[in-house]
Amino acid sequence: MFVTYTRTFIPLFYQYAIDKILADLKPETKADAILDHESSLPALFKDFINIGDSGLQKLLFLVILLLILQVIRAVFMFIRGRSNAVFSESIAYKMRVKLYDHIQNLSYSYHTHAETGDLIQRSTSDIDTVRRFVGMQLPEVFRILFLFTFTLIQMLRIHVAMTFISLIVVPFIFTFAYIFFKRIQSVFTETEESEGKMSTALQENLTGIRVVKAFANEKHEINKFDSLSRKYSDNIQRIINSMAVYWSSSDLIIFFQIITTIVAGAYFTINGMLSLGNFVAFISYITFILWPIRQLGRVIVDFGKSSVSLNRIEEVLSEEDEYEHEANNMKTPDIRGKVEFRNVSFQFDDANEPTLKNVSFKINQGETIAVIGKTGSGKSTLAHLLVRLYDYTSGSIKIDGTELREIDKKWARNHIGIILQEPFLFSRSIFENIGILSDKDKMLEEEIYQAAQIASVHNDILDFEEGYKTLVGERGVTLSGGQKQRVAIARMLVKNIPILIFDDSLSAVDTETDLSIRNALKQRSDDLTKIIITHRISTAMEADRIIVLEDGEIAEMGSHDELVNNSRIYKKIWEIQGSVQGDFNQSFSKEEGEDNDAK
Repeated sequence: MFVTYTRTFIPLFYQYAIDKILADLKPETKADAILDHESSLPALFKDFINIGDSGLQKLLFLVILLLILQVIRAVFMFIRGRSNAVFSESIAYKMRVKLYDHIQNLSYSYHTHAETGDLIQRSTSDIDTVRRFVGMQLPEVFRILFLFTFTLIQMLRIHVAMTFISLIVVPFIFTFAYIFFKRIQSVFTETEESEGKMSTALQENLTGIRVVKAFANEKHEINKFDSLSRKYSDNIQRIINSMAVYWSSSDLIIFFQIITTIVAGAYFTINGMLSLGNFVAFISYITFILWPIRQLGRVIVDFGKSSVSLNRIEEVLSEEDEYEHEANNMKTPDIRGKVEFRNVSFQFDDANEPTLKNVSFKINQGETIAVIGKTGSGKSTLAHLLVRLYDYTSGSIKIDGTELREIDKKWARNHIGIILQEPFLFSRSIFENIGILSDKDKMLEEEIYQAAQIASVHNDILDFEEGYKTLVGERGVTLSGGQKQRVAIARMLVKNIPILIFDDSLSAVDTETDLSIRNALKQRSDDLTKIIITHRISTAMEADRIIVLEDGEIAEMGSHDELVNNSRIYKKIWEIQGSVQGDFNQSFSKEEGEDNDAK
């Protein structure tokens, strides 16, 4: 307000210099007679200037006063600029943190449907768009309002009729700006969405670059990105074309207004109804009003972008926080390892049929249960229910006698560990990846080494040039599939939790390593409850009990010997895998014998 208000003084200095100092006051005219009560320069400034007697002294004092005013304005402009920057950056920081925190607390089902690249754009590009508007265009809106108001006051004090003549086109400019905003709003939405799709394609390609290279699929990915990039560029071009129409049209309107003001001002000045100084001041004031109003186009563009960005951010923030709506009295019981499923069913929101149907079984503390079944039978869903990544539709799941729905989600996940088939490793050292889940501020090396030894990955790590300090690369790409799975197992073991779920997380290791890991776990603790989801009979056969799932239901359940002798599905799987393994062993033995004969 201060910077804008003092700016309206500058044309008054021009007016005073022309009418009181430089102009030839003889002969006296009607305009001269009204100068004393029309002069709008503040009285304090006029008294200061009138200290000098001669016109040259008055001009010198006027220049000094103008310089002082500009220095003061410069100081306040610096304060304004710094305040804008601090304010906008503070808002952007808080928005980023709030959005990131909220994304962390969104449900697993939300993340399975969301596009990672689009979420990244909302957390970075969209927030930066809002930051630019808050830091640059929002102050511009207030500057335009203040400048328009203060300038209008000064103009009315000089000449009422000239003021109204100078504002003829203002309503047309505002109307034109509003129509422009309404037309371009939909283009901004399409542009943001197309940029999000482009970001998603880029993120997916870089994440899956190994697959792209393996199948020589670079051309397809290039064409895909080119198509999305072209669509984004076309939308940007639509914005540029619309802006070109707005700028050229508004310039034409403003030029018409300036010509009108000059003609009217010249008429009033020639006829003695307006002094030359006032005429010059009006020409300055008209630019104060019209050109900032013209800048509404830039403000409107950035406002359109930021409003779309805000809507996209709000879409994420409006998603339900999975922890927020939990009851305040959620339980944190002592979890030891006893699990009971009673008529549990689960169905996805977008599915036509339940994934699990009336599943019932019990697991005692320290037992090892294996779950097998064909793809899509509901094995992984069962594991996800136990850690409350999903909540069961009906039935009951009890952990040591407490209903799972009544247990705090974070508490349950801290006591029931799950190791996924495709584990995610962070782009850090192996040591940091294994110790990342520890509750301790600083992990002891002995604990890290012990967990790695149980997971049968310790020797592999020592073979690396930098040992445990080896960086695994983004998503663990520098490790083999089996090594990643074993590092993930070691990572979970440092938590020393009572219930451990292997969601097909031993699939990438050989049978001997698989057996070694299970034996090490058994030696470590007899109280550890293990649920092993697997396709491999050799892994399942050592379990205390085996659950066979088919189409979301328990088809068979029992020990390996019981199922081999009395079941249909398990026996068939056993025979198929046994036959394949036998053929492989026979072939391997034959090749080995031929090699010996050749030697």
